[in-house]
Amino acid sequence: MLGTVKRFFEDNNARELRRLEATANRIEAMAANVSQKTDEALAQMTSTFRNRLAAGQPLDALLPEAYAVVREAADRVLGLRHFPVQLMAGAALFRGQIAEMQTGEGKTLAGTLPVYLHALSGKGVHVATVNDYLALRDSEEMGRVFRFLGLSVGCIQKGMSREQRRAAYACDITYGTSSEFGFDYLHDHLALFEHMTVQRELQYALIDEVDSILIDEVRTPLIISGKATQSTEHYFRANLFAASLREGTGFVLETHQHAIVLTEDSVRMAEEYFQIDNLFSEEHVLINHHINQALRAHHMLRRDVDYVVKDEEIVLVDGNTGRLMEGRRYSDGLHQAIEAKEGLQLNNESMTHATITLQHYYRMYPKIAGMTGTARTDADEFGRVYGLTVISFPTHRTCVRRDLPDVIYKTEAAKYAAVTDEIGRRHATGQPVLVGTVSIESSQRLSWLLAERGIAHRVLNAHYHREEAEIISEAGQRGAVTIATNMAGRGTDIRLGAGVDGLGGLHVIGTERHDSRRIDNQLRGRSGRQGDPGSTQFYLSIEDQLMQHFDSGAMKAKLEQQGYADDTPLEGQLITRSIESAQRIVEGIQFEALTKVMQYDEVLDRHRRRIYRDRREVLHSGRTRESVERMIDSVLQQAVERYCPEEAIPEHWELDKLVAYVERQVLEAGGVTRDELTGLSSEGLCEDLRARSIRLYDAKEAKVGRSVMERFEQYALLRIVDKHWQEHLRDLEHLRQGIHLRVYSGSDPLQDYESESHELFLRMVSMIEEEAVKEIVKIIIVERNVSDEQAPHPDRQPHPADAGHTQAVS
Repeated sequence: MLGTVKRFFEDNNARELRRLEATANRIEAMAANVSQKTDEALAQMTSTFRNRLAAGQPLDALLPEAYAVVREAADRVLGLRHFPVQLMAGAALFRGQIAEMQTGEGKTLAGTLPVYLHALSGKGVHVATVNDYLALRDSEEMGRVFRFLGLSVGCIQKGMSREQRRAAYACDITYGTSSEFGFDYLHDHLALFEHMTVQRELQYALIDEVDSILIDEVRTPLIISGKATQSTEHYFRANLFAASLREGTGFVLETHQHAIVLTEDSVRMAEEYFQIDNLFSEEHVLINHHINQALRAHHMLRRDVDYVVKDEEIVLVDGNTGRLMEGRRYSDGLHQAIEAKEGLQLNNESMTHATITLQHYYRMYPKIAGMTGTARTDADEFGRVYGLTVISFPTHRTCVRRDLPDVIYKTEAAKYAAVTDEIGRRHATGQPVLVGTVSIESSQRLSWLLAERGIAHRVLNAHYHREEAEIISEAGQRGAVTIATNMAGRGTDIRLGAGVDGLGGLHVIGTERHDSRRIDNQLRGRSGRQGDPGSTQFYLSIEDQLMQHFDSGAMKAKLEQQGYADDTPLEGQLITRSIESAQRIVEGIQFEALTKVMQYDEVLDRHRRRIYRDRREVLHSGRTRESVERMIDSVLQQAVERYCPEEAIPEHWELDKLVAYVERQVLEAGGVTRDELTGLSSEGLCEDLRARSIRLYDAKEAKVGRSVMERFEQYALLRIVDKHWQEHLRDLEHLRQGIHLRVYSGSDPLQDYESESHELFLRMVSMIEEEAVKEIVKIIIVERNVSDEQAPHPDRQPHPADAGHTQAVS
């Protein structure tokens, strides 16, 4: 079966490459004519293209000539001329596909082609890079080509003011990181005034390292939060209780579900410890929640692997890159649970104001495309989850890198000793060595071993992106030894120093296999760029995390029975294939988990799209009266249905309750009486009450004028929507926390979640309408002039760059 799938992918890939090659040939055919143009005439082509678009010519019809123009401009401005393979990749990126190009093959230059073509529309193009440093570097370097051709280029960086961001987004092309783009989108949907928004309507995004964004970070939502007050006593008490429990007797760890389930004995212990009668009752849901978070902190999150303690604060570690994620926090009290575990001062728990995953953010673009060196292993996921096709491009020069078979040892200690020996042997010859580790902890361990041997080296834990790029770029120099976490340095080429070719090029050592083959391939890809010599090899032990998927204990016992010493390695293609087989199994499990996560996130995304759509209408349309009138109709309709249902006989109607409700929520006291409503049908009640409400509404509006009323309505509606949306996010988070346990009662957790979250959404909408109608129609207007100076003003609002935003693991 796997062979059939592989052949299908290769056949389909070959067909796509032939089509793209034909496009590259058409671009090549225009080279001679374009090269004859002066600089001024070449730059003038941008205006020519835009005029042709305005006349109705489709964008794809411009592709060959536009690409030829960009190619010529890059040659003149940068001294870089797109290879045929880069032209082909540019064509795939225009079509909204993923271009898999090996390290050093010029993805950044290839990306200039579709970016320029889409920017001709004048609607704006976003180019997402791995970090701020690369965004600034590429916007300056590739920006020279775009500016030469008359396009404007902006760059989003952390700490920018609202005005700077708005100016950057107003450019034809905007560079930035995915998180900055996502946070700006969320901030725009918290804005109370139109002038507070910064982004334009989304059009086209080119995502660098697309596998990292759309696959690896699926569990990491962007969150804008504010502080919520809560007693710290709960965290400390839950921490002490959790620390006393042991796996098996106190709780069951369900790794695949990413959950911890208390045993019956520990439930009774918890009820006794917290002096409560039922841990699972609604009134004690907070205690239950704190216990679960404390257990996760103690038994699922590891210091120096998932987080580090730095300057008396918890700093999260990116599990895929090993980078420290400054400013990010775990959500829903988990961060405080870790602080309690580590004996640190607790920060206030945060309350989510807005949240979105990058996957759902990028789904809002009409078209996206991506670049990476490693996408083929996840081609099925890209296709099934995002509808994106992966095209694997050949290298410009043949890859001569040697990927040596894995070597496996019985213990971790023996493995690290062997790695240290190998580094020392190659370092003695002057050959540069890059060592990839899976965590900060293992990079420090290896650093200590090398220091004991007196081997000079640099450790890259990616604290600062600029230094990261500089360190990784020097890793190919003679005698260099560099230790880096998994993907640190992606986006920066490792160029070989003088004479290194003759030493065998860069040698890459992996100290552990990742759950995903793609992450391993990213490490291998650091060596052998653009036909350079190089080699790679992985050193493993039976104690490694991946090996736990085998019966590693039995394997270790068998090796000991056969007399294998700790320092005796096992190696060969059979072992390598066995490990890759284990990785495929883990990848399958993770894909199912990813699918589940996205299914739950789809529910929230539907709610968010509806709320944000209505919010944008209020913010930008200027037609708030229409919204208010619809809400009046809805509130009255629901009230009549509640107290005077059409299916009940009129004698059983609760007219007194209806009058009391309407006076409380919509009309003023005495605005309607029971006698005035007696004898009307359900439909008549709605019409009568609506007419009274609109008369009151008109009278209020007449006192202040439509423009003042509209400003007030806009402010009130947005504030009320935001308040209830934040509460809805909290309610959904609490619902989701324990929903997986429904499977034990025979229910489908996802189905229950969809059903119950829909009910919560309808309840939220109803509450928004009730509060908005009450606040707007029943407002008491004091007749005095309010100047613009006294009115709320967007420039006096807190700046989005200063707001509490984070990227947190849910």
